[in-house]
Amino acid sequence: MRFFKSILNLNWKYIIVEILLIFVGINLAIWFNNWNTKKNVLRDKEIVITKLKGEISNNFEEITLARNANQLIVSAYSEYKKIFKGNSSTIITNPKYFNSLNKKYPRFFRVIDSVQIDTETYQYSGSTFIQLELADLKEIAWETTKSLNITNEFNYECLYQLESLYNLQKRVQNIMDQAADALQNAKIEELMTILNIMKQLDLQLEEDYVNMLETIDSCK
Repeated sequence: MRFFKSILNLNWKYIIVEILLIFVGINLAIWFNNWNTKKNVLRDKEIVITKLKGEISNNFEEITLARNANQLIVSAYSEYKKIFKGNSSTIITNPKYFNSLNKKYPRFFRVIDSVQIDTETYQYSGSTFIQLELADLKEIAWETTKSLNITNEFNYECLYQLESLYNLQKRVQNIMDQAADALQNAKIEELMTILNIMKQLDLQLEEDYVNMLETIDSCK
C-alpha cells in the first residue's frame, strides 16, 4: 500500500514535462548535428568544385599551348622532309625557299655550313632541332576530391564526366611519354606519327575540358 501511495504522490505532470524536454533536447541535438554536418559537406563541395574548375582551366591552357607548338613541329618536318638529303642533317634547296622555311619555322634547322651546287641550288649542312612541348597536366584537385569522399555527393552524370575526363587526361600523358621517348631515341618518323595521334587526343581532351567547365556547377 505504501508503494502505491508513493506513486500516487508523484508529480506526474512534472515528470512528463521533464521527459518531453529531454526528448525534444535529444532531437534538437540530432537535428543540429545533421544540419552542421550537411553545412560542412556543402562548404567542402564548394571548395572542391572551385579547385577542380581552376585545375581544369589550367590544364586546358596547357594542352592548347602544347598542341599548337607540337603541330608546328609536324608541319615543319613535313616541309623540310621534301628537301632533306637522306637524313635530317643535310638539305638541298635554293636560298629563297630555305629562307622562307627558316622564317616560317625559326630554329628548326640550324645551318653549320653551305656549299653551292649550281647557280640556284645549295647544300646546307647542319642539324634539325626539335623541342617538344609537354603539357603539365595536374590532377591534384581530382585526387584530393576522391580521397575526401566528396565524390559521393556528386550526381552520377557529373561524376561520370569527371572520371572520363581524367582518364582521357592520363591517356594523353602516356602518349606524351611515348613522344618524349621517340625523340630521345631519334626516331623522328615515329615521333611524327605519335604527334598526329596526340593531336586527336588533345582535341578531344580540350573539348571535354570545355564541356566540364560549362556543367561543373551542376555537381553542387
